[in-house]
Amino acid sequence: MVPFAGWSLPVQYGRGHLESHLHTRSHCSLFDVSHMLQTRVYGRDRVKFLESLVVGDIAELKPGQGTLTLLTNERGGIVDDLIVTNTAEEHLYVVSNAGCADKDLAIMKGRAAELRAAGSDVHLEVSDNALLALQGPSMAQVLQAGLSDDLAKLSFMTSITTTVFGVPGCRVTRCGYTGEDGVEISVPAGQAVELAERLLGVPEVWPAGLAARDSLRLEAGLCLYGNDIDETTTPAEAGLMWTLGKRRRAAMDFPGAAIIMAQAKEKPKRRRVGLTSVGPPVRPHAVILDPEGRPVGTVTSGCPSPSLGKNIAMGYVEAAHSRPGTALAVEVRKKQHPALVTKMPFVPTHYYVAK
Repeated sequence: MVPFAGWSLPVQYGRGHLESHLHTRSHCSLFDVSHMLQTRVYGRDRVKFLESLVVGDIAELKPGQGTLTLLTNERGGIVDDLIVTNTAEEHLYVVSNAGCADKDLAIMKGRAAELRAAGSDVHLEVSDNALLALQGPSMAQVLQAGLSDDLAKLSFMTSITTTVFGVPGCRVTRCGYTGEDGVEISVPAGQAVELAERLLGVPEVWPAGLAARDSLRLEAGLCLYGNDIDETTTPAEAGLMWTLGKRRRAAMDFPGAAIIMAQAKEKPKRRRVGLTSVGPPVRPHAVILDPEGRPVGTVTSGCPSPSLGKNIAMGYVEAAHSRPGTALAVEVRKKQHPALVTKMPFVPTHYYVAK
């Protein structure tokens, strides 16, 4: 167990990181991600409120549909990445990173108070639900046994409220942080252990910890807040311009819009890239060098890939060196090792789209 953002989190369970990672890719694992902040936004101006903070087109989300979006600052930096769902129950459901919970909540509460003072109708409620992520190719088969709803109708980034293995009032969202088909289940805290035990009672399902979560998300090319994105990186540099809604780009009505849109037009000076390398594993803060040995960037995430059997990493390099196939080097313990700019995801993703 390790301390993280005021929580105590499991790094790994008995079987170890490598087995756990590979089991998630081939079968199904359960992750406890209750450290994530879950917020509900109510009121007739809830969309206006959220769009004043994030870059996404929240107004276009159909009931039950969600999106990954970015909370930005006036300098165009990424304050946090969030998943926002327009629920069928007349509120927005927001999931934020635990490490950003305090600042996110302060920003959201401050903005809500400003809008209320100007006559808007918006209020926030912090949920004390637990959050369980069931991830892997056999997730649907495992979960369907405890659902009356048809999972085949639930597409990636859509959500329903339902009873799961006898536990009522659960929000099941088809998403996750592994690149596999999966769900995140927001469950009333008092029944979280009961639901987790029911799921872990299926032999197919293993418990998985933070170490597997990190290597799985890196293989899937997904950013970790605080490592790969933070308040000094912009959506354009991070390769996350796809999170900006078309209408929002035109309106330029989100924090930092002028800086972000100017960067998108002129192309950023540095870009987030994937790297594969030989030699010892590459860790965050390792220097990335061009063939002449000149520093051109920094690694932000790195690990040996259990699925591929080679080193993978993510980092930022000068735009001139960001094309896939570019030969670079990484510095590990003062020695240089060959590296190659590689398209992400490193391992193909298997998000589910309903027929």
